[in-house]
Amino acid sequence: MDLSLDDTQKLIQESARDFVRSDCNRDVLLALDRKPGGMMDGLWQKMAGLGWTGMALPEEFGGTGNSMTDVAVLFEELGTGPVPLPLFSSAILGARTLLETATDAQKKAWLPEVASGDRVLALAVTEAQYGWRPEQIRLTARKDGADYRLTGSKLFVHDAAGATDLLVLVRAESGAGLSLLRVAARAPGVAVRTLDGFLTGISEVTFEDVRVAGDDLVGTAGRAWEGLRRAMLPAIPVLCAYKVGGCKAVFDMSVEYSRERSQFGQPIGRFQRVQDHVIHIVNYLDAARWTTYEALWKLDSGVDAACSVHMAKSVASESYMRACDFGHEVHAGIGVVREYGLTLHTKMSRSLYHLLGAPKLHRKYMESALGLVPA
Repeated sequence: MDLSLDDTQKLIQESARDFVRSDCNRDVLLALDRKPGGMMDGLWQKMAGLGWTGMALPEEFGGTGNSMTDVAVLFEELGTGPVPLPLFSSAILGARTLLETATDAQKKAWLPEVASGDRVLALAVTEAQYGWRPEQIRLTARKDGADYRLTGSKLFVHDAAGATDLLVLVRAESGAGLSLLRVAARAPGVAVRTLDGFLTGISEVTFEDVRVAGDDLVGTAGRAWEGLRRAMLPAIPVLCAYKVGGCKAVFDMSVEYSRERSQFGQPIGRFQRVQDHVIHIVNYLDAARWTTYEALWKLDSGVDAACSVHMAKSVASESYMRACDFGHEVHAGIGVVREYGLTLHTKMSRSLYHLLGAPKLHRKYMESALGLVPA
């Protein structure tokens, strides 16, 4: 197993690092944190111009067909910002979902616009009874002739405020299986409300008697869950790589501060307790990094990756959140000053903790992948 970066990946890493340094300084990130859409048009257009919106898509749909490790290298650098995530929601999770669920005609119609950045996707799955299991989906699509009607809501939808299209997971009126509907984010009856509080880029989406054309049923009725699970498998390690980048940024900030901040006539980094906090961050960073890149290597090598993917998700979610906790221990009071920047990571680590399933759920999936318990 060779986890070192090849020449292409090093170029991607350098390009992404330059982008974060030059286009996403702290002032920009603080402004993005207050922007409901989570992204400025100029930044999104530059990402699209760099080809990032099509990296995870095959060439036949306007993408560049990069490996998942290539994509993850990009997202690790974006995570150091942290640069907000419409790119993940649309170009990775949304695109992979369409690849796994849509008909050939739908793929040809929709995916080239995703690859170019003109169509921005957001996946709307979770509801008030929060969870990433099929039995927790309650929103029902009522048949209306050849079309559908939607009334209800989706909660904790990532990056909905900046999306053009919502991929909404619904239950069929007959109760038989789950279906996926493509809904225009600004269609009559659709309302997107950005949630306040210690959250980043998360919205509630309500549907008030929204008509959805029959042609916007994605793929086959009642078969969406199987496709969504297949789409999530390669998307999860990319999200984990973003969290690895977040852990690395918290580590760098903490080490730098421990060298600059003096108390009792010496840098606080000389104190054993501060060193303990930094060591905890290192351990979380390394655990997240190597579980993530092992999962990516297996995916790109065609090896059964399910267990490694679920392990990476469980470890990376915990690691990012706990690394932020210990980062605050190092920084003390200044760490909670918004303009300092550490709380951007703290918010992001909490906001992403449950996305695509909490660590507890993925530990259950690991048990299933190992044959220890039924799926």
